[in-house]
Amino acid sequence: MQHAMTIDVEDYVHVAAFADVILPSEWENYPSRVVRNTEQILQLFSDKNIQATFFCLGWVAEREPELIKTIAEAGHEIASHGYSHQLVYSQTPEVFKDEAQRSKSLLEDITQQEVTGYRAASYSITAKSTWALEILSELGYTWDSSIFPIKHDNYGMPNSPEHPYKIQLESGRSITEFPLTTAKVGPLSLPAAGGGYFRQYPYALSRWLFNRASENQTKPQIFYLHPWEVDPAQPRIANASLFSKFRHYTNLKRCMPRLERMVDDFQFTTMTKALESAELSTRVSVKDLASNN
Repeated sequence: MQHAMTIDVEDYVHVAAFADVILPSEWENYPSRVVRNTEQILQLFSDKNIQATFFCLGWVAEREPELIKTIAEAGHEIASHGYSHQLVYSQTPEVFKDEAQRSKSLLEDITQQEVTGYRAASYSITAKSTWALEILSELGYTWDSSIFPIKHDNYGMPNSPEHPYKIQLESGRSITEFPLTTAKVGPLSLPAAGGGYFRQYPYALSRWLFNRASENQTKPQIFYLHPWEVDPAQPRIANASLFSKFRHYTNLKRCMPRLERMVDDFQFTTMTKALESAELSTRVSVKDLASNN
């Protein structure tokens, strides 16, 4: 079974944890580290012969087009991570549409390849922003990976399906959703997709949860990481809250060694190829998705 390996290409200043202390207008004032960090991950994937999906932030693509070209030329799948890394439910539909289109156009112009996949900043397609799925479909996106079937303070749709499924939209169109990985442990659904959870859990627990979610390697799952998570030397944001610092900086030194173990313990490919092995028998209307969460 091949799972989806995904990288959200953004820099350390873009994260939601620092949004209250670093405005988008101030991002340019901080030293960029996204190229060197992404190149570390690209080298690992090259060494391990892994193709992955890179969800690229439009803001980064605009400033580092050669990085996007390098990712694409290495045979990886390019998908959109929006433009300005703002929470979807904090945007108007008009602003969201403009940014989703802007990012798509930027990435397609750079790579000369069609971009059909999308992931929202901080998984912020929730019950109050399912309208975004209709917009994505209208713009030509055919699949999404923004819904996390857990409870969380910033995101999550805990009653949504836990494996890939089709969402029937009010327009009559549909969009495929590949939700973030969760594992059932008793009555609990525990996040097992990567990122901060991967850094905070002991590696043995991450591996066990990921295998459990896959039902012993019979159903494809998603793993995700950000380039800044393999960079323990990144600048510290001194005026961030203690909680934000904990979320962001915990176990940065351990992340790359753990990633190396993860790609040895499981087989990975792109989102599109992983979806080919998924059973898309579940179909949910967008109205039911919103009302049940």
